[in-house]
Amino acid sequence: MRVVRNRPGQLAAGLIASRSSVVSIGNFDGMHCGHMALIERCRQQASPDDVIAMVTFEPLPQAFFRPEHEPARLSTVYQKLSSFQSAGVDLAWLIRFDKDLASLSAREFVRQVLHEDLRAKCIVIGEDFRFGRGREGNVALLKEFGEEMNFAVETVAAVESGGQRISSSRVRQQLAAGNFQSAAECLGRPFRMEGHVVHGAHLGRKLGYPTANLRIRVRPSPLQGVFAVFARCVGGRWQAAVSNLGWRPAVNGKEPLLEVHFFDFDKDIYGQRLEVQFVAKLRDEMNFGSIDDLVVQMKKDEEKARVCLAQTTLPED
Repeated sequence: MRVVRNRPGQLAAGLIASRSSVVSIGNFDGMHCGHMALIERCRQQASPDDVIAMVTFEPLPQAFFRPEHEPARLSTVYQKLSSFQSAGVDLAWLIRFDKDLASLSAREFVRQVLHEDLRAKCIVIGEDFRFGRGREGNVALLKEFGEEMNFAVETVAAVESGGQRISSSRVRQQLAAGNFQSAAECLGRPFRMEGHVVHGAHLGRKLGYPTANLRIRVRPSPLQGVFAVFARCVGGRWQAAVSNLGWRPAVNGKEPLLEVHFFDFDKDIYGQRLEVQFVAKLRDEMNFGSIDDLVVQMKKDEEKARVCLAQTTLPED
């Protein structure tokens, strides 16, 4: 899969060449079942010689227009691109969302990005798709442009779970509420975070609870609190653990971390890449009157996590 970060009108020559493309457009944050339905329709519409292309944006448009209300992120750029590649996408175009892009009219966006740069023969979108300056463009207008610029428009109906439309916003709400099973049904997989294990202040080891620390790459994080989890070094065996995700007010944390305390485990894994699968939320982050009070609560958290995870099947992969 090729990944490009060019501005509209500057797509590198040769990426499409004389071929045509089947394109879908969106934020694709979290790559849920609705997103996968768009990619599957792209595959259905593409001939063997066509390029399957995803157009996506960083930062998310909501974060650009209302930074004080930036939505929690479900995935890093790396995770999003990995999902594209696993789904058989040929080209991922990460367009920087800035004032220049936001000022493009609906016609200019379609002409530059879809018609001239990608030579699209088919655009695959959701039924509520909006685009262009002030969100002036909709499905009907895109179809008008398609007749003029010779591309087809395919709409994909919303995918539902539990009788409700699947969306990134819904997944964020489910995660914030600790509804990990419902979130997994929308995502088509369990929600996970991953990152490289870094050195912390080593306070956990001094208290008898050594932790593997991961810096939070998705900000704002959709989760905060203490959780029962399964975790593993990439490619290794899943193990039961308890984790804290947040700012750690009890120890005056200076940056958000995901701290993972494995049960019955004592190996040096600094620098290794760790995957964490969330099973249940135990509580919110708390402050404590003393370190002794913190240790008492940590013991309670471990006991609850052990009971919870003993009743939960290990992840399959």
